[in-house]
Amino acid sequence: MNCTSITRWTIRAAAAAAIAAAGFAVTVPAGADPVWPGGPDIPGVPQLVPSPPGQISAPCSAAARACLRLSTNEGWLMDNGRVVYGPTPISHGRPGYETPPGTFHVAFKEPYHWSTMHNAEMRWAVFFNGDIATHIGPIEEQSHGCIRMTPEGAKAFYDYVNPGDVFEVVP
Repeated sequence: MNCTSITRWTIRAAAAAAIAAAGFAVTVPAGADPVWPGGPDIPGVPQLVPSPPGQISAPCSAAARACLRLSTNEGWLMDNGRVVYGPTPISHGRPGYETPPGTFHVAFKEPYHWSTMHNAEMRWAVFFNGDIATHIGPIEEQSHGCIRMTPEGAKAFYDYVNPGDVFEVVP
């Protein structure tokens, strides 16, 4: 390598380093609020700590611990009228096996229930209206009256509600 080649290579390397350094250099306005306590606010960069989401509402009364809306196939868990989980997707009874709307109370729950009526597994079952329960099931298909849920949704309902808690099912 001759002297001219070394000089050109050095100039190119220095220029590339300067361009890269300029890409990392950002000025911070003096009066900016920090993204986190003691941290910088960098313009053009989204916050690292997301803002709290807007208030989520559900169509049930403050008495409900579980709320299900059949028309939109959604379910929520509630605490004194405040949503603590959801909406989570659900499916419900098909024609001829409709899930009835109304206010019910949790009768019992079982982590693993076998339906002798339909010869089917009902994992994380929460019974709230006779033989109607929430449980894991394919939400793409309608049921024989039960509320089918994703595994995460069924487990959340199972863990949260207890016998005697109010279930509201709205059209």
